[in-house]
Amino acid sequence: MKEKNKITDYLSTKEVSAIKKFSKDKQTPFLVINLKKVAERYDELAKNMPFAKIYFAIKANPNNDILKLLKDRGSNFDVASVYEIDQLLELGVSPDRISFGTTIKKEVDIAYAYKKGIRMFATDSKSDVRKIARQAPGSKVFFRIILEGGHADWPLSRKFGAHPDMIFNLIKLGNDLGIIPYGISFHVGSQQRDIGQWDSAISLCKYLFFSLKEEGIKMKAINLGGGFPADYINPTQNVANYAKSITRFLKEDFPGGLPEILIEPGRSIVGDAGVIVTEVVLISKKSEAHNHKWVYLDVGKFGGLIETLDESIKYPIFTEKPFKTKEKMEVILAGPTCDSYDILYENYLYTLPAELEDGDRLWFLTTGAYTQSYSAVCFNGFPPLKAYILK
Repeated sequence: MKEKNKITDYLSTKEVSAIKKFSKDKQTPFLVINLKKVAERYDELAKNMPFAKIYFAIKANPNNDILKLLKDRGSNFDVASVYEIDQLLELGVSPDRISFGTTIKKEVDIAYAYKKGIRMFATDSKSDVRKIARQAPGSKVFFRIILEGGHADWPLSRKFGAHPDMIFNLIKLGNDLGIIPYGISFHVGSQQRDIGQWDSAISLCKYLFFSLKEEGIKMKAINLGGGFPADYINPTQNVANYAKSITRFLKEDFPGGLPEILIEPGRSIVGDAGVIVTEVVLISKKSEAHNHKWVYLDVGKFGGLIETLDESIKYPIFTEKPFKTKEKMEVILAGPTCDSYDILYENYLYTLPAELEDGDRLWFLTTGAYTQSYSAVCFNGFPPLKAYILK
């Protein structure tokens, strides 16, 4: 996979020009979303996995313009709260296109979702199964198996899912309590770089399908979750290659015909569509002997870049203006708040022009996912990250 080191390796010249013109008089920091790219990414996934029902994970970016676009393209939606449910219903999304996909939910919220017409839920515990049985009888339920999420930039291990043996017993319990054990779900980790992770997960599903059939319970679907990539610094395979391999894994394990397949992309649909424009607040050194300068920006962990936690997600970063010389410097990047935790990259050093000054602008690319939705309300008084739509 070819290394990318120019802004035009990520954005077209037309996109760069449009964003510059659009953002010229706007106060930083802000996020620019290119709706055309969202549509392209959705269509690409739909084309390569035509047998799969797409449930966009709206937590990745709940912008109304994005949700309307995906609604009109036929997408379904994965939600994690009643607030996301209300947002979709207000936009005219019918409840049969909504999955309440979180395994952690209050009983009153299950009742609310059921009252609004939602009939698809996910679970991974006895308590939650009993809640669903009481408040959403007859609903289709996906039972989530736990995975380690190895090789993912943003793993989702430990907190969600349960061991296959426990899932087996939960499905039998749900069946006895009058809900419909409809499918098995999993998530291989966000920005998963090892396509083989889907292979082992699908094999677990096959094992459960077979074992449950012997108990008289026929499972009908698999939810493959998310994990499809966006275009960060470290390259990955493209979506077409992911889809080709995953399709092969499915056909190998289910040669007699595929069960119903669901996918829950978030990052891969909206990640590449976003650019955060930020301003350099301060450049300093901690001592004359220190090799690296600190570059403080007006956006940081609490302004939308929380996925720099442990330097997990490494965004492509470029300067907005051209510089006279080609001299470079390695820098530590940090945010503007008074929290010492607000350091973006201290171990992975970015290379920026040595002429960089206070007031210059940087562009963080591939920031359409999990930025505005993660930004704090008013830490240090800073408002949430603004977002503008480039149509």
